[in-house]
Amino acid sequence: MSGFHDVRFPLRVALGASGGPVRRTDIVNLSNGREQRNQRWRDSRRSYDAGSGIRSLADLYAVLEFFEARRGQLYGFRFRDPVDGASCPPGGTVAATDQIIGTGDGMTAAFQLVKAYQDAGGGWTRRIVKPVLATVRVSVDGVEAAGTAWSVDATTGVLTFLAGHVPAAGALVGAGFEFDVPVRFDIDRIDVNLAHFDAGRIPTIPLTEILA
Repeated sequence: MSGFHDVRFPLRVALGASGGPVRRTDIVNLSNGREQRNQRWRDSRRSYDAGSGIRSLADLYAVLEFFEARRGQLYGFRFRDPVDGASCPPGGTVAATDQIIGTGDGMTAAFQLVKAYQDAGGGWTRRIVKPVLATVRVSVDGVEAAGTAWSVDATTGVLTFLAGHVPAAGALVGAGFEFDVPVRFDIDRIDVNLAHFDAGRIPTIPLTEILA
């Protein structure tokens, strides 16, 4: 991913930010009162407002410093989603069997980390490209694999089994992990008014996900 700094947005601010997934759907109202819907984006795209996470002048300065270091919209960075930042539900513990990321064929060594969102009506699978390396756990057919059997690329989310540890044909490959969202600032200007800030008004600081 070009134009990306592998650094994380200030965590104390991120945990108070608002936002979530955005999709684009075209809806055409027909003459008979019915409607026709068409999905414009195959995948959702996260959008956040970091301004809602600012609680003090120190937080505001940390964001301004971070903004300048990224040169506004020029460089992307890591952002911890306050609700959806792990392979398990909020409050849960990451386990090596959280997500099924593939099935072995005896030859394939590389598997993309993914997270599935599904219920009885349907589902969607999300590519995870910015895992937190220290949190990644891996399983093969439900048995956790030693860390010496695999490696993960922190910039792409690709899990690679080392020689002698490639999953056998039919073996389910699972993984658990925490992850960040690759985003950029969606503005090149931050307006700060300390009089308004002291009165409880905070600046709007939009962030948008970068799709790899």
